[in-house]
Amino acid sequence: MVDEEPVGIRAAGGVVWRPDSDGGFEVCLVHRPRYGDWSLPKGKLEPGEHPLLAAVREVAEESDVRAVPQVRLPTVRYRSEGRPKTVDYWSMRAVGTGGFQPGTEVDDVCWLAVDEAVRLVSYPHDAQVLTAFAALPPVTTTIALVRHALAGKRGTWSGPDDSRPLDAEGWAQAEALAPLVALVRPTRLLSASVRRCVQTLGPAAARLDLPIEACGDLDEPRPGQQREECALAAAGRLLSLAAAGEPVGLCGQGKVIPGVLERLTGRAGDFTTPKGGGWLLAFTADRLLAADRF
Repeated sequence: MVDEEPVGIRAAGGVVWRPDSDGGFEVCLVHRPRYGDWSLPKGKLEPGEHPLLAAVREVAEESDVRAVPQVRLPTVRYRSEGRPKTVDYWSMRAVGTGGFQPGTEVDDVCWLAVDEAVRLVSYPHDAQVLTAFAALPPVTTTIALVRHALAGKRGTWSGPDDSRPLDAEGWAQAEALAPLVALVRPTRLLSASVRRCVQTLGPAAARLDLPIEACGDLDEPRPGQQREECALAAAGRLLSLAAAGEPVGLCGQGKVIPGVLERLTGRAGDFTTPKGGGWLLAFTADRLLAADRF
């Protein structure tokens, strides 16, 4: 009889940074009395929880820092208590603190320059994640780009296709997308003009108390338009928002998003986005630095 591999542990965390007084930046480490170690803030996913949501939540719980995720960092794999463990990390910009209180899980928090943090952390994999973070250009804004959720089948809808609404599963997808869109702390929500795109951002708009602005640049090609023309217009809109440093949530259509990402990344690739799926886009000025699937 062959022993089965134990079920793996999933966890997530972040390299959280903030500006320092010398014009540079410093990162956050936490001390765990149970292990007597200094490490990056992280923790286990709750059942059904998205890793990115878990990463931001665990950072807040362990360090009392509210943060905006930016770029996916190297994933770490090791064994913990006899089980395989996978930890996903993102770089995060600190935007607020709640006033740290020592506890049984974390009893101290410190902010250090990256090279000092690399020397202090107790595990080589944390040092590797910190080194990868230090190699990144500065991120100036993040954008959440999603595709509309499920809206039934075109052939079963008798009205104009632009007015086809989300179905029950689509509304559930829109509700699940709302906290992910909210992570970038958008100041604006922009949607393609079709009804299903506007509805997809509805739960996020309610959560953030923001209006949804119709944006024709995110629409699929109309009769007589080329797909490349639409992708170019949409990419230009994203670059303009990024250059202005505006964190935004966007909802577009499936025939537009792959072309947009090809233009922003400067390469061909599989940028197919399922309905109800999306991307976390990190920019440095008007240049896309990273695109991470939700």
